[in-house]
Amino acid sequence: MERLFYFIYQYRAFFTFVVLEVFCFWLVVENNAYQGAKFFNSSNTVVASLNNFSQSIRDYFLLRDVNTTLAEENAILRRQVEQNNQRVQAFDTLALRDSSLIKRFDFVSAKVVNNHVDQFKNFITINKGKDAGIEAGMAVISPLGVVGKVKLVSNHYGVVTSLLHIDLMVSAVLKRTGHYGSVQWDGLDPGIVKFKYIPRHVNPMVGDSVVTSGFNAIFPEGVMIGTIIDKKLGNEALSYDLSVRLSQDFRKLSYVTIVRSELKQEVDSLEQVVNAMER
Repeated sequence: MERLFYFIYQYRAFFTFVVLEVFCFWLVVENNAYQGAKFFNSSNTVVASLNNFSQSIRDYFLLRDVNTTLAEENAILRRQVEQNNQRVQAFDTLALRDSSLIKRFDFVSAKVVNNHVDQFKNFITINKGKDAGIEAGMAVISPLGVVGKVKLVSNHYGVVTSLLHIDLMVSAVLKRTGHYGSVQWDGLDPGIVKFKYIPRHVNPMVGDSVVTSGFNAIFPEGVMIGTIIDKKLGNEALSYDLSVRLSQDFRKLSYVTIVRSELKQEVDSLEQVVNAMER
């Protein structure tokens, strides 16, 4: 230990120089949007390649959970097919005529090569990028629920802002009552998020489902987020403090689906025109 201290003391000037260089580099990346984006995007491919190998090993030990998830998804799909068949039989002409819902979203499957749940601002790296038609802003889901939103893409990889990111908010609805709010992580438990802005006259119950609202043309309507596990209401509070247990365990995330909204560009263009007219 004494030799270690002596070594550090002997080369203190060099270590001080290295620390200052790293600190200066961090300041440049953190406080300049262009440099930060270029660094984040350039380093992503290298880091993703290294993480791909370690993630493959983790995936091997998660095969049982993956198979369980696939079985659950198949059961849900079979149920939906049966329900759709019944609707087609009852409303055959109308169902065949209305093809807009079928063309509204497109889906691309991707593998998770890196995932964090232990930070305040967590990101997920996937093995699909521009070559698969992935763009920033697209929604990301799993068979069990909402995952996040695409932040940056390179040719072969993409980085997703996880739902476990304190700055990400997702428009949601209380399925039983139809009341709208927003889901946001508070940075504490990676399995629990907060459901905000549900007014006090509503009566949410423990066990109620929370799903996406479909308001922003990014997430399809009705994608599962989680279930309410706790509710609080202060004497003078205008809205409930609701805790929601996520349906997707982010510590077991192996595969995701990127949702490409065919109507998002149209909606964004229309809203830009309205905003320009109001100015």
